[in-house]
Amino acid sequence: MSPKPRIDFAVPLQNAALPPRSRDRFAPRLVQGPQGELVSTHNQRQLRLRGIEPTDVAALQRCFVRLSPEEIRRRFLHAMSELPTPMAQRLCQIDPALETALVLVDETVKPAEIRGVGRIHVDDAADNAEFSVLVEHDWGRLGLGALLMQRLVDDCRHRGLAEIWGYVLQENRPMLDLCRELCFVRRQHANEPGTTQISLRL
Repeated sequence: MSPKPRIDFAVPLQNAALPPRSRDRFAPRLVQGPQGELVSTHNQRQLRLRGIEPTDVAALQRCFVRLSPEEIRRRFLHAMSELPTPMAQRLCQIDPALETALVLVDETVKPAEIRGVGRIHVDDAADNAEFSVLVEHDWGRLGLGALLMQRLVDDCRHRGLAEIWGYVLQENRPMLDLCRELCFVRRQHANEPGTTQISLRL
């Protein structure tokens, strides 16, 4: 069996191959547009990929409500019963110099709903960025997590950063599997039992 090819993130996303697992599941097709990109999945579901906006507060809170306690813990690394409005406002009003936040928006329902979020926070002193990715369970296994991760890696490369990294619970197998496919390196986090640090040198 030939070794699995390394993903080249320097190639523009529209021409880059998605990881094999996602490609096998008919990863999204992208169509450029003035308000972002239209994402079409193999089962004809459509989402819009765009930057987060200050007006997304209510949609972000509704997305949080739809998450299971397990999904919340995997994303925030601890239990939360709600996403307080001040926190949601902060997450929707980013500093472009230090942050990128992308959302996958379902415009087929009213009001439009956020189905996935990917973001980075840049540490200029360390020349790296911490990432986080979340996709609603009902929209999983369609390559959307891989799409968000590729865009975040692309953004870090565009910024000229040396590394992208994040903390992942060891029980979060889908995220660990995805990052392994994207050639991230996994390290145990001694100060946080049950947590793994994953990173990709850019």
